[in-house]
Amino acid sequence: MLDELLGRAALKERIDELEAETERLSAQLEAESERRTDAVSARQDAEERVNRLEDRIAQLEGELDRREDDGDDLAFRSRTDLHAERLDTVLTRLESVETEAEGFLSAAIGDDEGAPDAVDDLLGDRARLAEEAAPCLVYADDAGLVSAVLEPPVQPEPFCEWGDSARIDRSWCQPTGRFALALVRADVFAIGEYDGRERRSMRSFESDVKSDHSKGGFSQGRFERIRDEQIQDHLAECREAIAERDADRLFVVGDRRLVGEFSDEAAATAAVDVSESGAAGLDAALHEFFTTRLSTF
Repeated sequence: MLDELLGRAALKERIDELEAETERLSAQLEAESERRTDAVSARQDAEERVNRLEDRIAQLEGELDRREDDGDDLAFRSRTDLHAERLDTVLTRLESVETEAEGFLSAAIGDDEGAPDAVDDLLGDRARLAEEAAPCLVYADDAGLVSAVLEPPVQPEPFCEWGDSARIDRSWCQPTGRFALALVRADVFAIGEYDGRERRSMRSFESDVKSDHSKGGFSQGRFERIRDEQIQDHLAECREAIAERDADRLFVVGDRRLVGEFSDEAAATAAVDVSESGAAGLDAALHEFFTTRLSTF
């Protein structure tokens, strides 16, 4: 009664209403905050999933690019020409590698031949590099520690075999035993007989072969015919000198277009860039011929 007279009853009712409204708004605010927290968390989760997907896409694109690059720009990691002491060191190191039985692959790939299945299986796409280097020797182990290609001066017959070490014959890469080395150019010939790197005998001569056509006199066609005849006479003398050698094993080096004339009797032929004649020419030819290219994957 007194509250009504003093007007406090209405105020109390208003206070109760406001307190109720406050509780309702507080509850609403709390619910809204929870929803907002859930929304932020959901957004963060979604962002993380997007980031993971973008990373995966980038990874796959990178892998695709690498595979495309491997197909177009596949190349050896290094290529080095070896001779003399350095060649001996590398061959010794390769010979020292030992694995369990059937753990080391050795293969000889002939010119214009595909890689054997075992090489394809072990090297994958890199087998194409070996095919491009052919004729060559391939050496690799099943653990991936060794993978190399050698291009020797004397290429053996094709083979492919698993073993516990590399199949290497030093005579494929180095001057060993008794052999004859002949240097044949259009007007120069030299032949030396060797025991390993030691030259035991030598014979050389030069032939009168026209090298330049003067403006006067006969035609260019006639000049070339005369020159060709002179070269054939020179090659006939070269054959006679080669036939008189004592060593059975023969290597013929020199002008690219001429050494093929001796492919039937020679164990190997090769074009060499040697300008000297006589003993100096033989020394330079021996050094260049017995050079092996090492390529690593």
